[in-house]
Amino acid sequence: MTSLSSAHGRSQAVPLSVFEQSKDAHIIRSDEEAIEVAKQLAQEFAQEASERDRERRLPLNEIQQFSQSGLWAITVPKQFGGAQVKYRTLTEVIKTIASVDPSLAQLPQNHLAFIEHLRLDAGPEQQQFFFNLVLRGIRFGNAFSEKHSKTVADLTTTLKKTEHGYEINGKKFFATGALLAHWVPIVAVNEQGQPYAALVPRETSGVNIINDWSGFGQRTTASGTVELNQVPVREEYLIPIYQAFERPTPAGAISQFIQAAVDAGIARGTIEETIHYVKNHSRAWVDSGLEKASDDPYTIANIGDLKIKLRAAEAVLDLAGDAIDQAIADTTEEHVNQATLLVAEAKVLTTEVAILAANKLFELSGTRSTLSELNLDRHWRNARTHTLHDPVRWKYHIVGNYYLNGIHPPRHAWS
Repeated sequence: MTSLSSAHGRSQAVPLSVFEQSKDAHIIRSDEEAIEVAKQLAQEFAQEASERDRERRLPLNEIQQFSQSGLWAITVPKQFGGAQVKYRTLTEVIKTIASVDPSLAQLPQNHLAFIEHLRLDAGPEQQQFFFNLVLRGIRFGNAFSEKHSKTVADLTTTLKKTEHGYEINGKKFFATGALLAHWVPIVAVNEQGQPYAALVPRETSGVNIINDWSGFGQRTTASGTVELNQVPVREEYLIPIYQAFERPTPAGAISQFIQAAVDAGIARGTIEETIHYVKNHSRAWVDSGLEKASDDPYTIANIGDLKIKLRAAEAVLDLAGDAIDQAIADTTEEHVNQATLLVAEAKVLTTEVAILAANKLFELSGTRSTLSELNLDRHWRNARTHTLHDPVRWKYHIVGNYYLNGIHPPRHAWS
């Protein structure tokens, strides 16, 4: 069976009840329903979000609610029974959850990105099988990245054919969601150097999932280690994901789009936290002659600036979502380029407003806002940690290189 380990006592064990389902998940039928369900869940998830962060307590009940709500299946194509919501709807769902708990919002990121790979690269029988699992409430984790490789795209995990099928050996890190997943997609390279996603149930022999994520932000994503020792894989569970990047597809844009949505949600939640604290706890500055901190003209201007920057970031994110929809409907080089460029622009803006909002939270709220019992630093820790997915200096480069030199954006999951 799969080993679910906890390193150095940093987290509680994962009970089997997290993986049990007494009934299939609800199936969401429309964009409007998806947004409404997200709003309802966000109210519940907000209640203990700070405590979960402080204690590094995994969202065991919450992730069950989240996947059983049907939100993890909203991008399943209509022909397979899903809602196939618009991508601007998906970003609103992710932002809504991220505004109260960005760790929870990050957990389905790889799951949702992998749904697109199933649409693009899986055969009809594979699509029917795995999309049906998703609609029932099954969660995909991830075992993609490696900690010590030369670059993020340089993979050492191997996929080899054996007399009984296939076998995987290697070691993964940043495995967000794997600890709490029913199935773990593992990216490994075959003997020709081609990356495949091998889907294995979490209880497959040779899979050891370790909760050793020690990042100061996004603490409850369990983005730790997955050890893979002679893991058997059935041929029908292999997806040739390398094919998605041999031709124009929106796969990379979708992966980055969801990351940007998390950052926008972090910014949204942080700004609301700042407004609440300034209104209810901050003191007017001694030289202002004012009774309330919320009447300070400089504070007012700063809040206005944050709101404008967030509005701009969210607007570009919506445009990126529309471009992804177009690239899915009509997958041309031009449409994929536009989707990738708009996602890059959105990623820059959401990163900048998330970090700015987290800094301004303390500047505008005052020294008392740094008290550890308030745990307001979680907003900065989460913003600083999650915006590292992926470096915005290269987003500027992608956009500038296209418009200045006509160089198309690279085709991979990080552009």
